[in-house]
Amino acid sequence: MKNWSNTKAAMMMKSENLRFVMDETGRPYEPVEPEYERAMQETPESLAFEEEIIKQLRDPAHQRDAFAQVVNFYGEKLYWQIRKMVLDHDDANDLLQNTFLKAWMNIDYFRGEAKLSTWLYKIAINECITFLNRQRVQNNVSIDDTDVFLLERLKGDEYFDGDAAQMKLQKAILTLPEKQRAVFNMKYFDDMKYEDMSEIFGTSVGALKASYHHAVKKVEEFLTKDI
Repeated sequence: MKNWSNTKAAMMMKSENLRFVMDETGRPYEPVEPEYERAMQETPESLAFEEEIIKQLRDPAHQRDAFAQVVNFYGEKLYWQIRKMVLDHDDANDLLQNTFLKAWMNIDYFRGEAKLSTWLYKIAINECITFLNRQRVQNNVSIDDTDVFLLERLKGDEYFDGDAAQMKLQKAILTLPEKQRAVFNMKYFDDMKYEDMSEIFGTSVGALKASYHHAVKKVEEFLTKDI
């Protein structure tokens, strides 16, 4: 675990309501994998939560407790979005913490022009891209090459219990450029609306649809090339 002392973020991460990153034994967060088709979908519950929590986040007297609720509400959803990008559990757990730290440190700048969930997902995706770029440098991997080092980490991840078919699917997805990979994950696994993805990536709906369909074609070609 990183040392968060002497920062405003440290105050939040030490809150009893933010213990999702560590259990009572000090082990990392180990969420149960959600049903993907429901994990990210907008629901009346999420809309009502956002409306109320944004009011509380703007109130200094309730901001800390409100952010703890944000962590509890979005923690697992963000974890799996990050995990699908970096594959390794420990890396995903670290990036999840970084995402909430950045969100907390910039919470006063959130104006509600976009949905809170969109804002959080955008931070998470940017954290993933920064992490992947850093890993490529460390592993001497070109930005145009497949991120095979992620696959090797996945094979050694004690939290991954997928079979050969799931491993092959992950290998196929890793052939996609990172942003296209994120688009594919959001649409294929989570059925996220293109309009929400457009806010996250700052890309038109038409361009996202084209990116997703190209990604599907690439993945299908990879999975069937040896058949």
